[in-house]
Amino acid sequence: MSITLPTPFAWPWRDRAGRFSWLRACVLAAALSPGLVLLALLAAGELGAEPWKAAAREAGTHAMRLLLVSLAVTPLRYLADWPKVVTLRRMLGLVALGYALLHLALYTGHMAWDLADVASEIVLRFYLTLGFGVLLGLAVLGWTSTDGWQRRLGRRWKRLHKGVYLLAALGIFHAFLQAKSRADSAVVLAGVFLWLMGWRLLPGWARAHGLALAGLAVVAALAAAGLEWGWYAATTNLPAARILAANLDPGAGLRPAQGVLVAGLVVAVLTAARRRLA
Repeated sequence: MSITLPTPFAWPWRDRAGRFSWLRACVLAAALSPGLVLLALLAAGELGAEPWKAAAREAGTHAMRLLLVSLAVTPLRYLADWPKVVTLRRMLGLVALGYALLHLALYTGHMAWDLADVASEIVLRFYLTLGFGVLLGLAVLGWTSTDGWQRRLGRRWKRLHKGVYLLAALGIFHAFLQAKSRADSAVVLAGVFLWLMGWRLLPGWARAHGLALAGLAVVAALAAAGLEWGWYAATTNLPAARILAANLDPGAGLRPAQGVLVAGLVVAVLTAARRRLA
């Protein structure tokens, strides 16, 4: 029986020519390191009273972060005038899928590896059903991400992989449902996602224009603040109006929407500076 080894490009740290790429290797190491730290903390018993549950939640958050980073590749290509960054998109998407699978595996560990119980929970609990559906969607995109599938599907390949936008939105909704009354992380994810989608809706001339990007940052931050208020008002007994007002109070600490605003303004300033220097 013969064993077929992967082609050089199959290894994520190599480029299409089969050469070692420091860029790909460093990005891969940065993407994988939070997961390795998480597993080390789990093994050391440093994750609280319910370590498997905490680890599962953190792995899911990492999955969403990496998915949004993969969606940020196209804006980064334009804003930094860096075509080579596009070669990282597939790898980032696959690492996001890996974190999503780890999320499910850790949740199974939390359920004492009782697969029947896990399946029952996924069927009976809507937020778990939703999360499992997102995982299946990411698995389909990961399986069909190869050059071979791209040639096989032709124009349908691009339509299929545009489904990542819907999967990202549903994944963020899953994060809200899982977070319940502690939705700061989900609000940040939502704000970043709204910025990324808003950037794609901008006309071509505005996509690398400092003032347009600053305006987009304000819109994304306001939308994130509105989502935060709506979530707490609709699903909790917390004072949603006071939480919304905290976004205008410097003494209340950095709120999620403020973080989205700061990040967006930094992107706008750096883009304007790069264009001026160029």
